[in-house]
Parts: sequence; structure tokens; C-alpha cells
Amino acid sequence: MPELPELQAHAERLTDSFAGAEISGFRPITFTALKTAVPDPASTVGSRLTQVTRRGKYLVLRTDAIDSDGPVSFVVHLMQGGRLRPDDKQAAKPRGGIARWTFSDGRALLLTEAGTERRAGVWLTAGDVDAQVPVLGLGPDADTVDRDDLHALLAAHPMRLHGWLRDQHVIAGVGRRLANEICHRGHLSPFAGTAKLDGDQVTGLHVAIGEVIAESLAEERSRDDIGPSRERSSAVHDRAGEPCPSCGDQIRSVTYRAYTVFYCPTCQTQGKILADNTTSKFLK
Repeated sequence: MPELPELQAHAERLTDSFAGAEISGFRPITFTALKTAVPDPASTVGSRLTQVTRRGKYLVLRTDAIDSDGPVSFVVHLMQGGRLRPDDKQAAKPRGGIARWTFSDGRALLLTEAGTERRAGVWLTAGDVDAQVPVLGLGPDADTVDRDDLHALLAAHPMRLHGWLRDQHVIAGVGRRLANEICHRGHLSPFAGTAKLDGDQVTGLHVAIGEVIAESLAEERSRDDIGPSRERSSAVHDRAGEPCPSCGDQIRSVTYRAYTVFYCPTCQTQGKILADNTTSKFLK
């Protein structure tokens, strides 16, 4: 699933290409594409797309349409296989098509999703996007949290660090790859208890979050589109069995049903090899 850097860079590209374009229509292509009943998408016809922004792992297409509650925005979640791209062909039945925005200048944007799950979707909101579903309840964006607030969040939500980083209700925008990279950069075990991190570890984590996100964003801004995850640079993510770029030790992994944690024993766990199950004494 695209994370904060990929979505931020993509929002900037879409703004550069489509800001100011007049909306001539919005059409859900699948039955489950549009997740809200109000506002009516027709209320945006004739308005202009002012900007594409990002909140957590959501793209926000902001318009200058106004209803009684305020400016109308489209909120888009790409999920694992979704993409929002210019639609040059505008086929009646586009492959993987979820929804389409059309503009009065003849251009269009198409939301697609690979696979058969069809979990990507669109919400319409009016007014403050943060105060409404689906953005309501998200934690602060990971790249906006200062060191003291980070410390408070760690203490308030005691859990294993890797899961804490991926919990969008605690801190938003970080997924599996960034979590692996942040833990490695901060020299922290992915299974360290968040409430037990000392002051130096919290500071190191804060620095690691900032550095990893900034480097990833710079890389994404050099691209023309959201690329596949295998093209993204990483020190440990998806590199089990390879040498750690920092110390040369072998990168290890702990595999769960839905995801895999990657780490370097020397850099992160004081040389301990974590058993590949959740009951290992090393996970405590």
C-alpha cells in the first residue's frame, strides 16, 4: 500500500497537472466505489479542482464547490493495488476501473485497482476533512510530530514499536516498509515496547522518522508516477538474507500472515535472532 512519501509526491504531481481544471462530471464505475450518499457528486460539476493534498494514506481532491457545511472535497483511498492517474483513453469499461473524474477541457482522472478485492474507494466530504469519515480519527501525520508529542504518543499507546508505527489511529502515513526502515535507522528492535523507550531512544526514533520520510519523499519526487514497491530504496525492507548496509550482518525477518518484519540483529536487537513466532522470549 502506498505510504506517506509516495502519496505526497503523487498529490503534488496531480496538483501540478490538474489544479484549476473545471470538473464536468464524476462517475462511480463499480457499485462500491462511492462510500458516501451526501454531498451529491453532482454538486461539484462546474467547480474547479483547486488542489490535491494528502492526509495519512488518503488523497484529498479539493474543489471550490461549496455546500451548507463548507468546501466539498473528494477523499480517495488507494488501498493495496489502487492508482489515480490521468485517463487518456477514457474507455467505457476501463480495466480495473473504480471511478472517473472528467474535466471540461477533455481530460480525465481514473481510479483503478488491480486484483479482485475492490477495496479502493471515494468519499465526498463538505467542510473540515479531518472532522469526517474516513479521515476522522487518524493520528497526526508522521512527518509533523515533534519530539515531545512523539514521546507522549508512545507512552499513551503501549505496544510493540513496529505495530505502533503502522497504527493509523496513533500516527498516520507509515506502513510496512517505512516501519522497517525507521526501526533500523533508529537502532531499535521492531518489538521494543513503546512505553519503555528511554529519552535517547525517543530522540533517535524522532530523528529516524524524519530522515527516512524525507529521503523517501525526495526519491518519490524524482518519479513520474507511483512505482511498485520493489523499486523503492531500502536498507532492510524485503532484504532478508542480504548484508546490512550499516554493519554487514545478515538481515533477518519475522513473518506473519499479513506482513513481514525485517531487521538487523547487530543494529537493532543486540545480536539476538528473533524467533519467527510471537511467543519468542526475545519479543518481550
